Amino acid sequence: MARTASIVRETSESSVELSLNLDGTGKTDIETSVPFFNHMMTALGKHSLIDLTIRAHGDTDIDAHHTVEDTAIVFGEALRQALGDKRGIRRFADATVPLDEALAKAVVDVSGRPYCVCSGEPEGFEYCMIGGHFTGSLVRHVMESIAIHAGICLHLHVIAGRDPHHIAEAEFKALARALRFAIELDPRVDGIPSTKGAL
Repeated sequence: MARTASIVRETSESSVELSLNLDGTGKTDIETSVPFFNHMMTALGKHSLIDLTIRAHGDTDIDAHHTVEDTAIVFGEALRQALGDKRGIRRFADATVPLDEALAKAVVDVSGRPYCVCSGEPEGFEYCMIGGHFTGSLVRHVMESIAIHAGICLHLHVIAGRDPHHIAEAEFKALARALRFAIELDPRVDGIPSTKGAL
C-alpha cells in the first residue's frame, strides 16, 4: 500500500498544495514564495528521503509567518495521513547533525501524541532575519506545527551554533534524519509498534 498523501489548504491568508511519498528518494520540488523556507523544506525532503512537492503562496507582503505556518501545518497533516495506522514502522529515532559550527539533535516518537520541545537556540536567535524574509522564531513555530499536525513527539535541541543560517539548517536536517528512520518500515516489526496495539 502506497504511503502517500496530497492535501490542499486554502485560507484568506495563504494557499498551500502539497504532496508527499514517504517511500521516496528525497526528490523535491518546492516553491513557497519564501526563499529560505524553500531551502529548508528542500533539505527536509532530501535528507528524510521523502519525495515532496509544495506550491504555496500567501500574504508575504505582511510577512512570511502565515505562509510558513500553513505550509508546516499541511506537511504535518500529510505526514500523518500517509503514515496510516503506522503498521511496521520503527517509530522511534534520533539524529545529531552538524553544519560547520552548529550542531542540532532531534529525537522523534511517531506516537500519535503530539508534543514538541525545542531548546538550546542562542539568545536573540528568534529575532534574526535569515535570507531577508525568515525570522529565527519561525524555526520553532514550524517544528511545533509539524509535530502537532503529524501527531508526533519531537524533542529538538541545539547543542552549538553561532550563525543563524547554520543553526536553522542543522535543526531542519536533524529532524529530517530522525524522521527518515522513525517512519521507515522495519521487516522485524510485526504489526503496530506499541504495547497498546494502536498509535
